[in-house]
Amino acid sequence: MVKTWSADNPKAALMARKRAAIVDAALHAFLSAGYAEASVNAIAASAGVSIKTLYRHFESKDELFAAVMQAACAASGGDGSTDDTALETPAWYDVPPAEALPEAGREYLHSVLSEEQLALYRVVARDAHRFPELGRRYHEETTGTRDAKFARYVDLWATRVGWTVHDKQAAAQVFAGLLKARIFDAALLGLRTPSSAEIALKAGDAARSMLVLLDAEAF
Repeated sequence: MVKTWSADNPKAALMARKRAAIVDAALHAFLSAGYAEASVNAIAASAGVSIKTLYRHFESKDELFAAVMQAACAASGGDGSTDDTALETPAWYDVPPAEALPEAGREYLHSVLSEEQLALYRVVARDAHRFPELGRRYHEETTGTRDAKFARYVDLWATRVGWTVHDKQAAAQVFAGLLKARIFDAALLGLRTPSSAEIALKAGDAARSMLVLLDAEAF
């Protein structure tokens, strides 16, 4: 495990740069070769660090892939963290559902439809049958984080707006399904890339449907 330094220590900045270089090199390796074929030694060489340094930052290839997914989520609009504080950061947490859900939907779609997220999904889909842990980590770092963010919003607003929601996780999964319907598969298969206007329209439609379900106590 890598030694930690205070923020004002020059070594802290150096270690952060090395970690970022490793994650960036790993991203390119995983996307080009897949999880199974990506070489940790080659990743270290590409990042300009020793294999010993790489393993100081990441104890395993699986942990390195998790860091890549977290970084991709952060870059595409997600926070890439299951930390409770991170889950409370979206600005739409503070606004009523009629305004919040369309914004949450746009944020979700811009994240899952980003080129890096789609590419990582393809990597996981290709190799998860050989590495079951890969699928679990993908769910934790991406799908699970996004669902938890929406479930937390429902929890915060249920009493205020009079919702009775017994299964907030199920509600989050249904909202995700409404958002991705007829748009995610086409992007995943490379058939078409939706525009920002299409994403906004889709988010609005999904939000209206979700509000009907929440008002009807469907969960």
